[in-house]
Amino acid sequence: MNAPEHLAAPRAPRASIAINNLRAAVVVFVVAAHSIIAYLWSLPPRPFAFDKPPFSWRTFPIVDTHHFIGFDILCAWADLFLMALFFLISGLFVWQSLERNGALEFAYRRALRLGPPFVFGIAVLMPLTNYTTYMQTASHPGLADFWLHWRALPFWPAGPNWFLWVLLVADIPAALFFALLPRGHRIVLGLSRIAREHPAHFLAGLLAASTLAYVPFGILFGPMSWFQWGPFSFQLSFPGLYAVYFSAGIIIGACGVEESLLTRSLARQWKLWLAAAPLLFGTWLGASAMTYGNPAATSLAWNLVNAIVLPPACFASCCCALALAMRFARARTRLLDSLQRDAYGIYLLHYLFVAWLQFALLPAGWPAIVKASIVFAGTMAFSWALSSALRRVPGLDSVIGSGQPAPVSAVMAINSRSSVSVAD
Repeated sequence: MNAPEHLAAPRAPRASIAINNLRAAVVVFVVAAHSIIAYLWSLPPRPFAFDKPPFSWRTFPIVDTHHFIGFDILCAWADLFLMALFFLISGLFVWQSLERNGALEFAYRRALRLGPPFVFGIAVLMPLTNYTTYMQTASHPGLADFWLHWRALPFWPAGPNWFLWVLLVADIPAALFFALLPRGHRIVLGLSRIAREHPAHFLAGLLAASTLAYVPFGILFGPMSWFQWGPFSFQLSFPGLYAVYFSAGIIIGACGVEESLLTRSLARQWKLWLAAAPLLFGTWLGASAMTYGNPAATSLAWNLVNAIVLPPACFASCCCALALAMRFARARTRLLDSLQRDAYGIYLLHYLFVAWLQFALLPAGWPAIVKASIVFAGTMAFSWALSSALRRVPGLDSVIGSGQPAPVSAVMAINSRSSVSVAD
């Protein structure tokens, strides 16, 4: 017997399902990119020294002797657009959350969602991960020696956790804008309507803004330079581009994802984006081949070319991913629902399993494709299972899963009562 209509669980809009499926797929792509990074053709024959600049092991924690050039192309594509797409997707539901919860509740939820995982990641997961890197080159690979070398580093390795603190910083201006500028509501909703009704104009503006935001920094710093202060790090040439994509996500989603340009334009033109993405990626790949190998010796002209071609290539790949998701990923399955629930946990945990599996497979004489497949399958299985288990711990589902945290007003009330009790 069917439940009464008013008691039945509401169906999620198909556009939201597509975005959730895309978000889960992007996490899987991140796991795949990290699973193959030890087997790149462009890596040196020996691992990078743990305690000597430029500390390239931060990007390549494990270096295997088996390589496959196809992995270089896949990693280059991931490096081109995945993080920009992450920021855009992260912005899609920001405005609706602000309108539903208010600025204070929104900030509290985002801090709870991003802050503790960042701290746990850098304090617990990264030392456990970096131990594998240390053991590759250490003459005394004991834990005590590792801890001394790790503490002596001039920075605190963050790994993929850098995305969490940067996203939290990006959420703060959005909350302040919502709280302090009432007229800003009409501006955001007006821009969202323009994006929906004139998608070509909005997408052209997105491309222009991202180009202006990236090119000066790309010329100045090149594509590979990182800022590092303690555990806080990011690529120096990308903050402006990420800010543009995050803001674009806020604007697109302000009037509702279901009625946005994602469904009205991108999904209908998926063939165009499917053709444009590899073409522009190939153009950028050719230009970047002249700068990535030895950035210090690259001419200003090639730096300029690489900086100019990157934003259109990134833009086309982001639009292609969104278009394909909105066109073909609008259905629910039990497997995808499970992956969606655990996608964030998988992202937080996967780097640990990647490093240890790559390290364990170093003595094996198998081809790079076989090793990478084992690392990917094992990482997905272990991080998925652990994420699912952790979500069952009271309180953790509201941090890494789909559970809802206690409202900030309730937390403040509890703290107030506790203070009164202690005072009494």
